Amino acid sequence: QVQLVESGGGLVQAGGSLRLSCAASGRTVSRATIGWFRQVPGKEREFVATITWNGGRTYYAESVKGRFTISRDDAKNTVFLQMNSLKPEDTAVYYCAQHYYGSYSTTRGYADWGQGTQVTVSS
Repeated sequence: QVQLVESGGGLVQAGGSLRLSCAASGRTVSRATIGWFRQVPGKEREFVATITWNGGRTYYAESVKGRFTISRDDAKNTVFLQMNSLKPEDTAVYYCAQHYYGSYSTTRGYADWGQGTQVTVSS
């Protein structure tokens, strides 16, 4: 089991950038596949990006491809989500979690969710 804590959210204007952090304890991120999801009130949690433990392969939702980058710093035991060219529709609470099985793009195979960090993009 891993404990995950998100940070780095905030208020930013459209077109701006933010970098979210997902700090891990209890397990090294180099041996964990970590994903980012986001959720707005009244909607299901939506896949954003994942980075795998073996080879650091990355996967993205179509809506963020080319704008967001997921990366990992093994020395800091942290996974990052660099978000550029932000849009108002990116506004959500962002969560990270560890992937255990199945599809990378659904919440079912993830556990050890963090508490989330709010991202608000103003137009």
